[in-house]
Amino acid sequence: MPFPRPLAAHWPLWAVCALFLLVAALALDDYNSFYDAPHQRPIGNAALDYLAGGGERAFDQLDLASSWDRYYGAAFEAPLMLIERSFGLEGRDLYRSRNLLTHLLFLAGGVFCYLLALRMFDSRWLALIALVLFLLHPRIYAHSFSNSKDIPFLAAFMIALYLTHRAFRRDTLAAFLLCGAGVGLLVNLRIMGIVLFAAVLVLRALDLSFASSRQGRMRVLLAGAGFALAATLTYYASMPVLYTDPVGRFAELLRELSSRSWEEFIIFRGEWIYPPDGPPLDYVPVWVGISTPPVTLLLALAGAVALAWGGLRRPRDVLRNGPLRFGLLLLALPVATVAAVVVLESDIHGGWHHLYFLYAPLLLLAAWGVHWLAPSLRGRWAGAGAYALLGAALAVTVVSMVRIHPFQNAYFSLLTDRTTPERLVFRYEVDYFKFFGRAALAGIAGAHPSGPVYLSLVLNDVNHERHFLNPDDRERFIGARDFRSGGRNFLQLRDGRPCPADGVYVMRLYANTLHCMVDPVAWFG
Repeated sequence: MPFPRPLAAHWPLWAVCALFLLVAALALDDYNSFYDAPHQRPIGNAALDYLAGGGERAFDQLDLASSWDRYYGAAFEAPLMLIERSFGLEGRDLYRSRNLLTHLLFLAGGVFCYLLALRMFDSRWLALIALVLFLLHPRIYAHSFSNSKDIPFLAAFMIALYLTHRAFRRDTLAAFLLCGAGVGLLVNLRIMGIVLFAAVLVLRALDLSFASSRQGRMRVLLAGAGFALAATLTYYASMPVLYTDPVGRFAELLRELSSRSWEEFIIFRGEWIYPPDGPPLDYVPVWVGISTPPVTLLLALAGAVALAWGGLRRPRDVLRNGPLRFGLLLLALPVATVAAVVVLESDIHGGWHHLYFLYAPLLLLAAWGVHWLAPSLRGRWAGAGAYALLGAALAVTVVSMVRIHPFQNAYFSLLTDRTTPERLVFRYEVDYFKFFGRAALAGIAGAHPSGPVYLSLVLNDVNHERHFLNPDDRERFIGARDFRSGGRNFLQLRDGRPCPADGVYVMRLYANTLHCMVDPVAWFG
């Protein structure tokens, strides 16, 4: 679909992007760095060293962390490391640049969400609704400022969905080659992207079965083969670790993937579960339900009902290339993925951050729900009332995000009992990635402005957040592995703010309950 006069015809897109860029500029310094950043940076560093002639030794550093890191895709980490090296970034500037670039990729995913919805529904306002729903998921928004694992995969998944829709709509070799390149990068970022690779091949097989002539079958086969080849070459080109032994190393990658597991207990609905045993049947649905704005869930449910009803009424359209089939693909992706997680007993913990990419089809289903409901709201007052209700629901989400800023990662919807922090912390993991770290260290530094500060084992996990402090405070923090509590002054933090209690200060963090069964402390020398 051509986009004439983009600045004028699509001003809602540019207006929303400009608004969120302004918010990002103001809020960037409120967010901490990614908890896994110290493990992610060597991945990009090893890829660049290998390409620079470092050979297999470039990947030896990754074995110090885990054998899995050796096979983690560097399609995003390598560019980050290249920028870091080119500009000589260190400390605070290094992590701020990582956060900014991760957020910009998230916004790029939002742009492609708008473009895909525009192609699907041919409505700029419906595309705008999809864009706003994409950007206003509180948890994902908070992660977009630092999470260089799950957010790039979400953005790449949205881009790959756009390229997939475009390829099947144009049905040309060039379109499928571009789609293959996008899917290849997607699989590089996370092997789970192979689900979309398989889906495209299945849809091409269906097109082949409906081709009415030999020439048509050859065209379908050529485009399908081109897609598969482009995806495979792009994947291998972006995985230097596979260069020396493409088949053997890929097999080893799959073995590492199947054997990798989180071997500590996590809490879910107030009960302790062991991830290697596989998540409960309702683990992912519950987490999506309690951490996603209800308006998105209701609209996605409406979209799912509309697609299912359309499939029952026009079963042949389910198999033929068209809007209904693509819509059913959006419905099948989350259903099949969640089913696979349960059946394969996949390593899922810390909420559903591993599956944030499923928010892409989920919000597009929500847009489909709006599209389905729109004809019944053609009346002047009915339409105005419905859109006013939608606006009010989105406003509630915005207010919630502002109120808990910058801890939107701990957002729980109205479907959860949020009466007290204790009610949540003893039922769910509230802050798996330790977003509290920066506020905690800043609060300690402000409450104890001189002398060394010793961090307990738990707080030592966020010791790398010191780079956001001023240089004098940064040097005063010292990691310690023992746990002392008597005869010292302590600091209590609630919602990131110091709160003295009876002259004795205890750091009480509503964070990942796995690490916070006892109150972590900081003490001063």
